[in-house]
Amino acid sequence: MPPGTAASTAVRNRFAALIAALQALALTLWVGSMWTVGYLVAPVLFSSLPDPMTAGDIAGRLFWITGYLGIACGGFLLGTVLYRDGFAGWRPRVVLAMFAINLIGQFGLLPAMQRLKSLAHGRLIAATPLAHRFGLLHGVAGTLFLANSLLGLMLVMRGLRPRGEG
Repeated sequence: MPPGTAASTAVRNRFAALIAALQALALTLWVGSMWTVGYLVAPVLFSSLPDPMTAGDIAGRLFWITGYLGIACGGFLLGTVLYRDGFAGWRPRVVLAMFAINLIGQFGLLPAMQRLKSLAHGRLIAATPLAHRFGLLHGVAGTLFLANSLLGLMLVMRGLRPRGEG
């Protein structure tokens, strides 16, 4: 099928529609999982379970899973948006920022917090000298999580349309 023919244009249009649908799915999974785990599940765990260590362990696992989902979805979104638009417009920059924040959390903050928990040797971390450092890391992680949630909200509300379309 020679380029520029009606058939090649139709194939390109179908492929573009497929990529757009996969982008919408990836964005929904990524941002939806952040909102669900961070703002619904984790608070319910801490308010419902009598043992804060158990609630923290479960929440930590869920954030770990959400982080890897963010790497997969964010990597796909970043690749497709950069391929389509380069760095033109604000959307590629927002996706890049979200992806970077996700990586910082997944490979920097979560492992550091887990190390501190392991140094507590099964005790509630709040009852150890590590509590202050853990609290600082938790605060940074929470702030970055909120930033990512708001950036994700912006993408959900404005969409991932190609440049020139809003």
